[in-house]
Amino acid sequence: MADTASAATPATTVRRVLVPLALAQFICSFAGSNMNVMINDISRDLDTTVQGVQVAITLFLLVMAALMIPAGKLTDRWGRTRCFTVGLTVYGVGAVLSAVAPGLGVLILGNSILEGVGTALLIPPVYILTTMLVTDVTSRARAFGVIAGMGGVGAAAGPLIGGLITSAISWRAAFAFQAVVVAAIVVLSRPIVDPVPADPARRFDTTGAVLSAVGLVLVVLGVLAADDSALLTLGLMAAGALVLAVFARHVRAEERAGREPLLSSGILRNRVANLGLVTQNVQWLMLLGIAFVVSAYLQVVRGYDAIQTGVVFTAATGGILVSSLAAERLASRHSQRTLIVAGFLTSFLGIGVLLAMVAGTPSAYAFAPGLLLIGLGVGAMLTPSVNVVQSSFPEERQGEISGVSRSVSNLGSSLGTAVAGTILVANLTDRSYGLAMVALGIAGLIGLVAALRLPDVPPDAAAGVDGGAP
Repeated sequence: MADTASAATPATTVRRVLVPLALAQFICSFAGSNMNVMINDISRDLDTTVQGVQVAITLFLLVMAALMIPAGKLTDRWGRTRCFTVGLTVYGVGAVLSAVAPGLGVLILGNSILEGVGTALLIPPVYILTTMLVTDVTSRARAFGVIAGMGGVGAAAGPLIGGLITSAISWRAAFAFQAVVVAAIVVLSRPIVDPVPADPARRFDTTGAVLSAVGLVLVVLGVLAADDSALLTLGLMAAGALVLAVFARHVRAEERAGREPLLSSGILRNRVANLGLVTQNVQWLMLLGIAFVVSAYLQVVRGYDAIQTGVVFTAATGGILVSSLAAERLASRHSQRTLIVAGFLTSFLGIGVLLAMVAGTPSAYAFAPGLLLIGLGVGAMLTPSVNVVQSSFPEERQGEISGVSRSVSNLGSSLGTAVAGTILVANLTDRSYGLAMVALGIAGLIGLVAALRLPDVPPDAAAGVDGGAP
């Protein structure tokens, strides 16, 4: 995408915009993984099962994935800052409700539904506002790198911070922590002004929004049902595929009629962007899937408490931090394709180490090398994979592609938790742990194949494009 201004954005403007937006990405990614270390505590307190907690975690990620595209389109109609503020408010209410939940149903309402809806509303504006307010390429790329890093750190540090809070106070306090952070973001974001007026008359494709959301929900519910009935799984996934096919047909019909659909068909026909979206989906599938599997295994099979489990994940957090901080330097020396391929290969090595070193040893330290490698690999992929997608479209398409990009990433997160979690929860043993890790590695191969098919653009040729973060 071409730069919209040649003058460098003032550092004070970048900081004023970046702090609340990066914090918003952090807390939403944190929410997607911090419950992993609370599995035993929530199960005992709410008189539920490991599978019940898995459903709550997966539904949170799924609600985000299903609503991210419609929410991205609503930013034009409602305005970007208004969507951001409304999303934060809904998220905060959900966090408070989760903190006082008397049972699994209320926890699902607060965490899975309200926090999921709030996240879907606030995340697209994070990337759209950054694109519009940070106008020069260099500052914008740096800003997206920070947001990408905060997203990865939030996902990787969720178990540690959640474990510390759960052990020191209770799992309920971890949700109160989220509400406090959200309140701080609301205050910090007040100076941000929407650069483009809202357009209340802008048409919104309600039919397309319903079809896309229902299709995605059915597909993931089919994966979750695998432990109960193979026939139900096939039925739900087939129904989901059928609904998504109807959605695609609806998009083409709307365009032929001269109406604006939820998602332009041109978005789906961009080969490079589609390959980039596959790599985004798979990297988050691997990261969140591994986080759930390792967390559940440590707590239920090895008997670790929340803080012990959280400490184990400091290795992954450190890996993501190191590679994210080096992202700008790496991007100046290597092509985006090279970084994504290297990220997948490093993650595969991490999975292999987790399988090899964990077998037969009770030590928590056996998990550290593998998690460190996975953190390094995923951190290396975060920014370049979204750069590939965002830079494939002009500025007027950024709202639309931002919603698609976030939806695809969160769909990967929900699928990772659903697929790997279903394999593990079916029979919580060392063997199930190994099978779940192998399944995540096989999924990673799909991402690697997509990355290898990306164009290998030299870093100097790619210097003029914008980027994003998951």
